[in-house]
Amino acid sequence: MKLATLRTPNGTAAVRVEDDKVVELGFRDVGELLCDGGLSAASADGTEHPLTGSEFAPVVCLPGKIVCVGLNYRNHILEMGRELPEHPTLFAKYADALTGPFDDIALPPESDAVDWEGELALVIGSTVRRARGDEARAAIAGYTVMNDVTMRDFQYRSPQWLQGKTWEASTPLGPHLVTPDELADDAWLRTYVDDVEVQAAPISDLVFDPVALVEYVSTITTLRPGDVIATGTPGGVGHARKPATYLREGATLRTRIDGVGEIVNRVVREAP
Repeated sequence: MKLATLRTPNGTAAVRVEDDKVVELGFRDVGELLCDGGLSAASADGTEHPLTGSEFAPVVCLPGKIVCVGLNYRNHILEMGRELPEHPTLFAKYADALTGPFDDIALPPESDAVDWEGELALVIGSTVRRARGDEARAAIAGYTVMNDVTMRDFQYRSPQWLQGKTWEASTPLGPHLVTPDELADDAWLRTYVDDVEVQAAPISDLVFDPVALVEYVSTITTLRPGDVIATGTPGGVGHARKPATYLREGATLRTRIDGVGEIVNRVVREAP
């Protein structure tokens, strides 16, 4: 099953995506659907529209939490010159950082080091605390695509990464939430800048897989429907290249995960 959140003349609307059409589900976004109706509500009948011409919003517009994982692909950890971690490295984003899966990404005038980080993100579908095993697995409503666009110069101003990670409207999320059965064990994540492949790795290269992340994060805090966990990025980021390479005005950033979907974002200069 594929769910999405669309922008409409009356606000946003959660929909079920079926081939060339979408079906409205009576909720403002996929996060509200998960909170108030659960995945069972996604099977309801509603007003149908053609998929062509639909404008996608972030699949979850106002998550209560966005928990991100750093250094979670083996190849990325090695390219950054680090050892494999014993525990996940966590940081947070605010909901204001999210933008639509096909929206422009604006280069802020304050940063000259805007980098790409393609990621698999999971969305929580049930309230859990200290979840283990099957409970943690069942708490995952589905998966979506994220790019954790990062202002590296701000990230490394201090040991804390937040200031480089949560710039407003910098993080595309979507286009769909796909239920876990849609994500194959051999799925790959790929990132392209102007059709040049810059990242490619199997999801299986994750050090801490989605279930392990739900277990770990829910030990620290209660996870609730609509919360997002970004699972980390593979090797190939611009900052690790020699010389370092960053996003420039006019570039197109494309992030794709097999069975989940693709987001495409044009890079523009932020309007004054």
